[in-house]
Amino acid sequence: MRAHPLVLLLSAALLSAGCTRAVAPEAPPAPVAVEAPAVPAHDNLNAVLWMQTAVEYRAIAEQTYRAAAERLDRALKDPAWDALVADERDVPARGLPPAVVLDIDETVLDNSPYQARLVAQDAHYDEASWDAWVREQKARPVPGVVEFAKAAQARGVTLVYISNRAEHLKEPTLANLRAVGLPVKDDSVFLGLGTFVEGCEQEGSEKLCRRRLAGRRYRVLMQFGDQLGDFVQIDANTPDGRAALYEKHRAWIGERWWVLPNPSYGSWEPALFDNDWRQPAPARRAAKRAALRAD
Repeated sequence: MRAHPLVLLLSAALLSAGCTRAVAPEAPPAPVAVEAPAVPAHDNLNAVLWMQTAVEYRAIAEQTYRAAAERLDRALKDPAWDALVADERDVPARGLPPAVVLDIDETVLDNSPYQARLVAQDAHYDEASWDAWVREQKARPVPGVVEFAKAAQARGVTLVYISNRAEHLKEPTLANLRAVGLPVKDDSVFLGLGTFVEGCEQEGSEKLCRRRLAGRRYRVLMQFGDQLGDFVQIDANTPDGRAALYEKHRAWIGERWWVLPNPSYGSWEPALFDNDWRQPAPARRAAKRAALRAD
């Protein structure tokens, strides 16, 4: 007997289904561990980031210069007002034209891009890279300084810049100051490292002689800086020596002396490792860690 075509078709379909074997899907390949590129640790990372990104830094700088501007008239009206310590004044201040003395780096001009380059390159300060940065003339003004400078200039007060930028960097430095809107009376207001001061011998990068020179020409109403040595001679650059010097003159802070924040560098750092930069970096870092207070 011949089967019905429909039966034959169903039988063929069933046979075909029975001969097909189910294949389990392939498991995904195991993930390959990829090591993240090593990022060198740099002591200055957080400090530079804070100066470049924290609104708190901007607030501190602006409030410092704003408060100083509000005290300019008081300083001008008092003929005995002087921001130089007695030991650093060679001639009487009375009758001299008024001036304010300002450090430049991290007080007037923001060099954090230079510091950022060092962090990115896992490098450290050297004269060649620093000179190249200064010659770029790209430093921006520290927040608040331009407004203060205009207020001082409007009152007939000269701005004198005492900087540890070397004398051979005078031209690009003055060009940078002018470009950001800071007044530059003439070349004489830049007293860089290497300035000759008659009767005073320069010691390292200390600013004593140049402050004395400014005091021979002007009645100094105020001083601005980011380091203690911008205001007075540091005879003992140790934590205790610095603390004692600060206590001696702390009444002038916020009146005659105005301090700008700079966590990136300064004489406070070598004070922690006996001012000996010849020590290898691990030794210097160990000395700094030892200076931490945990209570």
